[in-house]
Amino acid sequence: MSVIAVAVWFWLLPAMGRFLDDEHPPVEADAAVVLSTGLEYYPRLMEAANLYREGRVPLIVINGDRKTDSLRRLEARGFEPAAPWNENSLRILEVLGVPRDRVLSIPAEDAFDTISEARAVAIVLREQKLQRLTLVTSKYHTRRAGHIWRNRVPGGLIISTAAARDDPFEADSWWHSGRQIHWLLAEYGGWLFYLLSWVSEDAFH
Repeated sequence: MSVIAVAVWFWLLPAMGRFLDDEHPPVEADAAVVLSTGLEYYPRLMEAANLYREGRVPLIVINGDRKTDSLRRLEARGFEPAAPWNENSLRILEVLGVPRDRVLSIPAEDAFDTISEARAVAIVLREQKLQRLTLVTSKYHTRRAGHIWRNRVPGGLIISTAAARDDPFEADSWWHSGRQIHWLLAEYGGWLFYLLSWVSEDAFH
């Protein structure tokens, strides 16, 4: 039993973290697309600014303005947000050296997972003739994000991924942190949903 426990500790747990983290060296692209579904959004913004300052991308793409049914009911009763949905992100990017005219803001009201986000954002990217894209996301999300954008988004986009350098996820020791355990379990849950939805779509085509 102790041998099995040691094998789990020294092989299986790190392997679970390493599988999710599919980082690659930064490449030049038409735009850096900051993925906003999920957690740890601010390190992603910071990484996109890094890519811009390094001259690897001339444009940063952000998305948001999520709308639930409850929020739509409140808006129907006269509620108005205190600021546009993209204002905080634009201010952060300005602080990090990215002018506002170098940011493309895309509303994606009904995007609540990586698949719906990719499809909503990709429509506008194709209209803007942006083909080579670097997806900026968290370390544990790089593999699934890249797979979804390459396999579930039509249009022949050329996709690379970039993990936020300040993202705190540690693939080799994630089980020592409660929040990293949460991230990893949520990401594997995302993989399960992704694979099940893929099979369901294929079954009806």
